Amino acid sequence: MTVQHDVKNLDYATGGRFRIEWAEQEMPVLRAIRERFEREKPLAGMRISACLHVTTETANLMHTLQVGGADVVLCASNPLSTQDDVAASLVSNYEIPVYAIKGEDNSTYYEHIKAALDHKPHITMDDGADLVSVIHKTRRELLEGIVGGTEETTTGVIRLRAMAKDGALEFPIIAVNDSDTKHLFDNRYGTGQSTLDGVIRATNILLAGRTVVVAGYGWCSRGIASRAHGMGSNVVVTEIDPMRALEAVMDGYRVMPMIDAAPIGDIFITATGDKNVIDEHHIVQMKHGALVANSGHFNVEINIPAMEKLNGGKPKLVRPFVEEYKINGKSVYLLGEGRLINLAAAEGHPASVMDMSFANQALGAEYMVKNAKNMTPNVYTIPQDIDREIARLKLEALGVKIDTLTPEQAEYLSQWEEGT
Repeated sequence: MTVQHDVKNLDYATGGRFRIEWAEQEMPVLRAIRERFEREKPLAGMRISACLHVTTETANLMHTLQVGGADVVLCASNPLSTQDDVAASLVSNYEIPVYAIKGEDNSTYYEHIKAALDHKPHITMDDGADLVSVIHKTRRELLEGIVGGTEETTTGVIRLRAMAKDGALEFPIIAVNDSDTKHLFDNRYGTGQSTLDGVIRATNILLAGRTVVVAGYGWCSRGIASRAHGMGSNVVVTEIDPMRALEAVMDGYRVMPMIDAAPIGDIFITATGDKNVIDEHHIVQMKHGALVANSGHFNVEINIPAMEKLNGGKPKLVRPFVEEYKINGKSVYLLGEGRLINLAAAEGHPASVMDMSFANQALGAEYMVKNAKNMTPNVYTIPQDIDREIARLKLEALGVKIDTLTPEQAEYLSQWEEGT
């Protein structure tokens, strides 16, 4: 059978398969779900269009959905996040249609989204809400056949909640990102480690002794700040939310407005989900040699057009994923074209943490199939019992045991009469 695809080179498939199998060893929760899915086929007859980062971990999710009975198609959720050998392997070894090429231009990116939607999905699976957005804007004929969707990331959930608030959302979505076993681990530990991995691979700099400015203090930013501090950096946090800013202060970081951080930072990393977090008036204040990177979903967090204007045109590529902008006689370096640095210059989150995130995706799809008829067009969170079961399975895989309540303890917690 010839599987439809648009990938860089199918000759990369063998290497991709080895890396997919390597990642699978670190994903015991998803493996357990896959074994059950293979027996029960809970997704039989479902067409799923997925717009996700095409990585080894995503490949294991796609395989899980496939053995669960789903007819799956995958495209990239970011132009620089595709691992070309993985894309090739999914086509050649797993017979899953893939439309993704690392470094694809904007036009190709949306052509690939179109190809994924031509699959006429019953379920959408997003990382950034691009499938849902395109369906509602230009592919409304697909709405009638859609059961629901899932959303992986903070930025996508923000977009979808805005749609729901405006009454524009026309099918139910499960916000995978809101599961505790996703954002407390993937966002914090995964983003923290992989973001700094991307910065280091792109630049080969020493973090110890450098001033790292982290924009935002959500779970992703907390992870980045924590890992940067652990590697000897002096961490500065910028925030707009007084509660999160206060948390950052209590966690031991300096907190200040970005305009005050701009002249003192050596490395700037954004992870807020908003646009122009680093703007023109910040950029002109940066010191010679400053590095600017983004770990939020879209590259709008950094005002790249302003950097080009200040530079007088396109930048100079001085090493892979490092572009030099000459601004007022100083060099400011943009990493990974302002896109997700952990996927542009590195391999994304480690498989161990994506194990829980993609367990949520797989179980979210199953939950949607079973319950969509009773769900209105809105954004939902996976039920807590599913979330806790994922945590239990992860602990079991790690060989960690925990206590259980005695009947007496359970009784004590369930009543109010007994006091001191």
